[in-house]
Amino acid sequence: MERFNNKKILLSFLIAIPFFFGGFIPNETMMPAFRMKKIVLDAGHGGKDPGNLGSRSKEKDINLAVTLLVGKYIKENMPDVEVIYTRDDDSFPELKKRPQIANNNKADLFVSIHSNSAPNKSAYGTETFVMGTKNFEANFDIVKKENSVILLEENHEEEYEGFDPTSPESYIMFNLMSKANFTNSVTLADHIETQFRDRVGRKSRGVKQAPLWVLWTTSMPSVLVEVGFLSNSTEEQFLMTKQGQEYMASAIYRSIKQYKEEIEAN
Repeated sequence: MERFNNKKILLSFLIAIPFFFGGFIPNETMMPAFRMKKIVLDAGHGGKDPGNLGSRSKEKDINLAVTLLVGKYIKENMPDVEVIYTRDDDSFPELKKRPQIANNNKADLFVSIHSNSAPNKSAYGTETFVMGTKNFEANFDIVKKENSVILLEENHEEEYEGFDPTSPESYIMFNLMSKANFTNSVTLADHIETQFRDRVGRKSRGVKQAPLWVLWTTSMPSVLVEVGFLSNSTEEQFLMTKQGQEYMASAIYRSIKQYKEEIEAN
């Protein structure tokens, strides 16, 4: 009887150890599984800001059309995911408001959709950006162009605390960015570029890093997608068609679905 009581005391002590050292220690099977529940889709530019101009198109219109299609495919095929738009019409959400919408809604993913342009009319292809400063000088023209939307906003000097999107010196602050979501952002970006290349047959210019405001201030994995060059007449024509917009949107949707499956499995 005494030996039995000693075993009971020892067992009780072993069970109590976790509580003596900072609380209960859960095992892996008791941890709640991560589920991607909310995604914010951001159609770049809008309203008084047309974005890049093609010979027959405005970037804001292409962005909105593709973004709404991405949202439509997610709602139809991923009913457990809530889709939130920063804009679903020809309005002008301030640049600062776009990531705030994602943060305030505690979104699990932020995808900003844009269309590119270049002085060289032969430039074409897709590229997807994640937050970072690697090869900053090479990407500065795109960075400056996307962040310069700030200058269209009232009181932008106060709202952005003196940040000048045209000054390389202003980007020193971006070196202090958090890298917590970097790996997941790169994973999604890579899926998107792979889909564009392998499923839609577009030229992929790859995954790139850039200090873009909408990516820097989000608190979740975030990417900015450039679906093509409006300065290239062939690519502009493709992006203006319903079929072209559906192809690009379905590629982004499939990438998000693949990302969701992978991150939830892990």
